[in-house]
Amino acid sequence: MSQPVFIAGMGIITSIGNNLQTNLQSLEMGQTGIGKMNWLSSIHRDELPVGEVKYSNEALALITGLSPKIPRTALLCGIAAQEALKDAGWNERLTARTGFISANTVGGMDKTEKFFNFFSKDPASGKLADVVFHECGAVTELIADYLNIRHFVSTVSTACSSSANAIFTGARMIREGLLDFALVGGADALTRFTLNGFNTLMILDKDLCKPFDENRRGLNLGEGAAYLLLSSENGLQQLQKSPYARISGWANANDAFHQTASSPGGTGSYLAMKGALETAAILPGDIDYINLHGTGTQNNDIAEGTAIQKVFEGDTYPKMSSTKAYTGHTLGASGAVEAVYSVLAIQHGIIFPNLRLQTPMKEFPFHPDTELRRNQTIRHVLSNSFGFGGNCSSLIFSAA
Repeated sequence: MSQPVFIAGMGIITSIGNNLQTNLQSLEMGQTGIGKMNWLSSIHRDELPVGEVKYSNEALALITGLSPKIPRTALLCGIAAQEALKDAGWNERLTARTGFISANTVGGMDKTEKFFNFFSKDPASGKLADVVFHECGAVTELIADYLNIRHFVSTVSTACSSSANAIFTGARMIREGLLDFALVGGADALTRFTLNGFNTLMILDKDLCKPFDENRRGLNLGEGAAYLLLSSENGLQQLQKSPYARISGWANANDAFHQTASSPGGTGSYLAMKGALETAAILPGDIDYINLHGTGTQNNDIAEGTAIQKVFEGDTYPKMSSTKAYTGHTLGASGAVEAVYSVLAIQHGIIFPNLRLQTPMKEFPFHPDTELRRNQTIRHVLSNSFGFGGNCSSLIFSAA
């Protein structure tokens, strides 16, 4: 029989806070972390706002005890992953089988960019040691060693759905009895590569983004990391801890429409949401809150909204909002960041407002919430993460 999968611990660092508590406070206060670049060196510094973590690499290294010479993605990963384990009371002395499934999209790109600056001017001056952690998997291996997790280690990189896919991979392994614990999530740091790439696609807003607004102009990039310690029932007994919630449903679908755009009809988004509901064995009307992918681009918001309209046709639309207006789009970390926010919504009975939404999109009979709602009964949250290449994933978190 398939086992239930519980969330025993969580950890997070984003532009709105360096742990669970400060993130929750910023969400409740409606405080965005998006603003002018500080640590990223870019010619667009004064033009494009970003959701940057408020610490230098040296400061991040001091928190973790890791070297400031490793990629920023790894430093962010180490902080959030360590918090999740500590929050759950996990330690390496536990005999249970523990896996680490981590997502990112840029790996050590920040180090590679610095290497290239030197190498392009003088090939003899470039240090190959600076690019040894370039690939995505190297970041995972670094932190797996740091945490002393070796039973099962894997990396997921599927663009913006990466950490959502990492989460349900761990959930599946626990459900099938392959692991007792799975530390799952993702991390991504801002780099010139990603900033310039998204700018070339002309989907970055030069002002603060406003998801699902009729006059939306694009997204803001962000950075951060978030991890959840998933546990089997047996694992919970070892931890002697009450869970935050369960992960009850998940699905991944691909509409194969375009390399960087969703199908206008939201085919992949619809299939992912429908599949997650089927895995959870619940109906659309059982969903109390949707944490929207909600990037603020013309394409995403129309596709996601169209898919929601299909899924909930004939039902009352649940409350919904995009939290990317707080953090920016954290790419490979976004699915995990929003998973943490979804669980916090269940735990505290809160619907977080969709910041800066002034004019609801005319295409839909629903619109995201713009005010903080407290004392809500939230049993099931649907969290969407839709990536480039049409890789669409939806997760459902349920009260324990």
